[in-house]
Amino acid sequence: MLGYVMIGSNNIEKSAKFYDILLAELGAKRNMEGDSFVAWSSGEDTTSFCLTKPYDGNAATVGNGTMMALFAPSHDVVDKIHALALEMGGTCEGPPGPRPDFDPNFYCGYFRDPEGNKFNVFNFPTP
Repeated sequence: MLGYVMIGSNNIEKSAKFYDILLAELGAKRNMEGDSFVAWSSGEDTTSFCLTKPYDGNAATVGNGTMMALFAPSHDVVDKIHALALEMGGTCEGPPGPRPDFDPNFYCGYFRDPEGNKFNVFNFPTP
């Protein structure tokens, strides 16, 4: 349903390096880039993740209440992505672990990237 999602960045080069490493763990690689944006995808007919300098020329800011969730194939990958994000300058918004208040099978960790964008990396196996 979604073709791509886009977040603003004030430092495309630095942010792109962060996402090159993080998204590679989920099987994604750069599939497009230009002077003001970079995009990653895990394959044809999948949603792309994009960084961009804001079109209006103003500074990129973090959306209040905005969060993106990245699907991980296992709990171990959730743990790895969360740890990598923190190692590369992200901040913890909730350590990886089960979230039984939501569902006993839901496992996730929350973090912010170095520019303050909030993410959830999750695994939600269905019985």
